[in-house]
Amino acid sequence: MNAIVQSRHSLLRCYWLEARCEFLRLLRAPSFAVPTLVFPPMFYLLFGVLLARPGHGGMATQLLATYGVFGVMAPGLFGFGVALALDRERGFLALKRALPMPPGAMLVAKLAMAMLFATIIATMLLVLAVSVGHVALSAGQMATLLLVDVLGVVPFCAMGLAIGTVVSGQGAPGVINLLYLPMAFLAGLWVPLQALPHVLQIAAPLWPAWHLAQVALAVVGGPSDGRIGLHVLVLAIEAAVFFALARRRLARA
Repeated sequence: MNAIVQSRHSLLRCYWLEARCEFLRLLRAPSFAVPTLVFPPMFYLLFGVLLARPGHGGMATQLLATYGVFGVMAPGLFGFGVALALDRERGFLALKRALPMPPGAMLVAKLAMAMLFATIIATMLLVLAVSVGHVALSAGQMATLLLVDVLGVVPFCAMGLAIGTVVSGQGAPGVINLLYLPMAFLAGLWVPLQALPHVLQIAAPLWPAWHLAQVALAVVGGPSDGRIGLHVLVLAIEAAVFFALARRRLARA
């Protein structure tokens, strides 16, 4: 019995240490940490608070939901995509596989890192929205929005993982930026979708960010189609597909 308890403790310690090292590694990388943690609250403060027209508190609430989605995309895409591509290129991934550690520890650590960054970003946005933007949300709405943002990072982790198994370390930042920024705009995260051309509104469901934004908007009472179950299902399917593609690619590597 003691041996089983010690074995479980050792296993959990492996996961904990790997997650801790992954978080510190990215936190000490200014090219990742600064844009990831600073840009979403900075943009929200500028467009959702300072430039919002007086008497239009609904815009600050709507942009809280969409900028939250914009914020949690980065830890998933860059934390998985760029980091994994660099690890592959430098041989670090092969070294990890040779170490006596649980086979899924690396992926679990990266996922935990992405969720932790998502929690920090969503919390900063909520603090700005309530204290400066005068957004009125109940405790339940704030807790649900935080949960949506934290869990919503998973499909983008899967997407980043799939990209990281294909592109080179040098090319990964450019490829992910070409996906990250246009997707944020075309999904209506920066500018309300109603303000975009009709053809872009029709194409919005093609983007995972749009589905997550619909869930977040429904939580805060913003303009959404109300089909939360459908959007969650689409996000789950996309996450499963990208994880499967990445796993297949890694198995061949």
